Amino acid sequence: MSAAAATSAEVTVPRRGFWQRRLVDPIARQLTQGVTPGKITFTLSLGTVCSMFPFLGFTWLLNLSVGLPLRLNQPIMQTLNQLLTPVHLVMILVYVRVGEWIWGASEHRFSVIEMVQSFTELSVAEFLSRFGWAGIHAFTAWSLTGPLLFGALYLILKPIISRLAAHRTNRDTV
Repeated sequence: MSAAAATSAEVTVPRRGFWQRRLVDPIARQLTQGVTPGKITFTLSLGTVCSMFPFLGFTWLLNLSVGLPLRLNQPIMQTLNQLLTPVHLVMILVYVRVGEWIWGASEHRFSVIEMVQSFTELSVAEFLSRFGWAGIHAFTAWSLTGPLLFGALYLILKPIISRLAAHRTNRDTV
């Protein structure tokens, strides 16, 4: 094997995974640009809560309207929002059920698929008449659990992001 071939074989970097490229790498880049681990942790925690807002099509707008005045990293918030879409869809039903429990309402037949189909087929008034209480129940549950979710995520992510920042700083200074 020639020296050039050996050198090129040593330089080959393994392909980065989906989560590494889409979430970890942008966060690591922020750490090298002077953004504090606390600010990134705050962004991830708040972005997750906003991304769980129980109304389809509004999570990106909520992330934008909350993130801009707080000067939070919009690419991280919007990427996180997209990555959490499957969880968001499941959580809509969970929030409706928890809200029904909070309100003491009887459980109604409800599915996200049925709601989306009805949205395109019914007038606004018919849609609100059919799903309005489900929205109130879901919003209530999200409003009450959002601060708890934020706090739990912040406490879990803070040491992880701090270690990532320390590791990144140590690697860059060597």
